[in-house]
Amino acid sequence: MKPIRLTAHAAGYIEKRGFSVAEVEEAIRQKDWTPAERGRLECRRDFVFDNVWNNKRYGIKQVRPIFVEESDQIVVVTVYVYYS
Repeated sequence: MKPIRLTAHAAGYIEKRGFSVAEVEEAIRQKDWTPAERGRLECRRDFVFDNVWNNKRYGIKQVRPIFVEESDQIVVVTVYVYYS
């Protein structure tokens, strides 16, 4: 199993977008990968949230990492998060 590494750019959004490294790793390891822009890959994983984000209550948080698979590791370029 290849290690997963977040770039400084991706890690810089952890608090701003409200995701965790564990959620990113779980999405990449458990969900199907699909092609993304610029030759990258992506996947999506829904998590039960049932909490408040930006003064509004949401039930689900979807984590969408954008990454590249290298020979020895998976490098996460950025992570998008959607609340619903």
